[in-house]
Formats: sequence, structure tokens, C-alpha cells
Amino acid sequence: MSMSILRLRRNEEKRIQSGHLWVYSNEIDTQFSPLKSFTSGQTILIETSNGKPLGVGYINPNNLLCARILTRDPNIAIDRSLFVHRFNQALSLRERVFDKPFYRAIYGESDGLPGLIVDRFGDHLVVQITTAGMEQQKENICDALKKVFKPQSILLRNDCNSRKAESLNNEIEQAFGITPDSIQIEENNTQFMISPHTGQKTGWFFDHRISRQQISRYVAGKRVLDVFSYLGAFAIQMANAGASELFCIDISAKALDELTINAKLNKVEDKVTCIANDAFTAMADLKQDKQKFDVVIVDPPAFIKKKKDTKAGLNAYRKINEAAMRLLNKDGILLSASCSMHLKPDELQDCLRAGSRHLDKTLQIVEQCHQGQDHPVHPAIPETRYIKGFISRVLSAS
Repeated sequence: MSMSILRLRRNEEKRIQSGHLWVYSNEIDTQFSPLKSFTSGQTILIETSNGKPLGVGYINPNNLLCARILTRDPNIAIDRSLFVHRFNQALSLRERVFDKPFYRAIYGESDGLPGLIVDRFGDHLVVQITTAGMEQQKENICDALKKVFKPQSILLRNDCNSRKAESLNNEIEQAFGITPDSIQIEENNTQFMISPHTGQKTGWFFDHRISRQQISRYVAGKRVLDVFSYLGAFAIQMANAGASELFCIDISAKALDELTINAKLNKVEDKVTCIANDAFTAMADLKQDKQKFDVVIVDPPAFIKKKKDTKAGLNAYRKINEAAMRLLNKDGILLSASCSMHLKPDELQDCLRAGSRHLDKTLQIVEQCHQGQDHPVHPAIPETRYIKGFISRVLSAS
């Protein structure tokens, strides 16, 4: 098996040998491996400075994050068989944990497949390919998915922003079968209708499954506010857990229309009030109206998408959580979550501390939140641990 060689500079192999899967362009010996000699998505053999194989992967010579490793074995080809093997490994974990086929089936680097995301909605798979290397393997990926998961359809939702960095076109492609416009799924014994063709990302966010179980223990008989509610993943589950009343805020009227459908599907529509507005404005209006809640859930989109956004993002997290605390009844419960991979848990905790002290409140953190088992963490790649959150009790200072 003949492959082009990507050779690292001296002493640049240590991070890879410790388990990481990424190679940066400034780590490459460009005298031996000139980047202009490679094509985007090309399969390569990665070597140490003295020629020892580190693994087989693919390259995009135009990016700072230049290469990704798919296998440590230099004798293994990047082909359909490798994908079948990786998919079977991933499936065996999910089938140990979940009794129904609704989960993230493939989670990129954590499942040994950097650049590939697959969500399973029963008999239908929705796929995101985010790198040129995986784009080159599209046919092998789809063939392997058909063999392992035996789906009725495969939809490629290749319309994510990360493809731009790889100079890939954004497109939605029906790769196999016919994916319905709406699919009914189940999470934590709650039913939802999702839109795989038009919804955010793949149409659903499985990553907060455990957080939704955790917060449901606090809501029986309580008045709950769900900020950034989207399709009602938190809110509808809280209604099923016995919440007496749900207020849902989202800037998208379309998302709230779909939330209403999900409320009716679960026969809890009489508990739900929807507010289509910017979160900060809606929360200020609720405060003006002297509304109070026993539980507030704050799960915003990523306020820190890039490291340069950190200062502004930290301020936004503090402000949104402070606004939430203002709406809590005495001895209220706040779930504060973040999907910003650049935000450290300690930083989110500090935002909560600062907000509570500014309001002269006492904060008790009673639980920490994290992503579900279908989003396993790669121990060498901190970016794979992106979900973090805290369930806190907010008390008047004494």
C-alpha cells in the first residue's frame, strides 16, 4: 500500500503519541513534506522526524489544522472495511446504553472518525461530513452505514459552517432511500417530531439527554421557564415530569410552532406558553410583568464560538444567568448550560458566582451536567468535551 508521507519536525510527535489525532501545519517538516505537494482530502502516512510511522489519515494542506489520523496501523487502508469496523464499534456502545434507536451514532474523533457525525432517528440516519478527507470517503461511508445500521434512508446534511474552512460546498443530499420531512423520535420517554431536512444541525440535539433527566427531578408541581427552548426538548420533558406550567422563549417563531406540535403530541399543550422574542428582551419583559418561576433552564447557543470571543462570551453568560436569577422565586432552581467548547466549566461556574453575588444571592451548586454516553469524550482531545452545566439552588443572602 503506497501513500504519500507527511513527516513531522523533530519533537513534534509527542502530542500524537499521547493519543491526539490532529496535526498542525507548523508541526510539519515542510522541507521533506512540502504542503503544496498534497491535495485536499488526500490519504497520507504520518511519520516522526526519523521516519517512524505514527498513523494513517488525511490532509488539507490549506488549513492550520492540517491532518487528522484515522488509524495508528500503517498497514490498514482507509476503505469501506475500516468504516464498517468503526461503525460496529460505535454501535456496540450505543446498544449497551440505549434500548431504542435514537442517539448520536457516530461522534467524530471520539469514535475514531474525525470529520464525521451521524445521528440515528430510528430507521433514518442524518450525516454531517465536515472535512475534505471524509468527503473523499463519502461513498465508503454510506455503503458502510447501510451494512451496519440497515437504515431506510441516509440524508447528508452537509450544510454546516465548518465545511467552509475545508473549502467544501454546503449542500443537502439524499444519499439513500427517502428521508421523511418529519420523523417521530423518543427521548427519556417523551415523543418529539423533528425536521431532518430543515432543522438545526441534524434536526435534534441528543447531547443534553442526561441534563434533561437530571433537571426533571426538580420540577414536579413547579412553574418552569425554558430559555432558548427550540423544539421543547427540555420543556416538554419537564411537562411530562409534572411541571405545572411552562413558559418557553425562543427567537424563532417556526421553532415555537414545532414546539407546540410536540406539546400536543405529548398532550401537555395546556401547560405551555410560548414567547417568540430575543431571550434578553423576553426575560426583561417577564421581570417587568413581575413573573416568577420555581425553575429556570438556560441553554443558549454557543456564546464563544472562537477563542477571540471569550471576553464578550463570558459577559453574555454572566448576564443571561443573572437575568434568570432575577426571575426565580425564593429557593429557586437554575440549570445553566453551555455548548461552547472554548468555555471551561470553572469559567461558567464563575459566571454563576459573579451573577449571584451581584444580586446579593447565595448560590449552591447541587449537580453538574455533561453530555450523554453517545457523545463519549476522547481523553486526549479536550474539544470533544463541549457540554457543561450546573444545576444550582439560588437563595436569598443571609
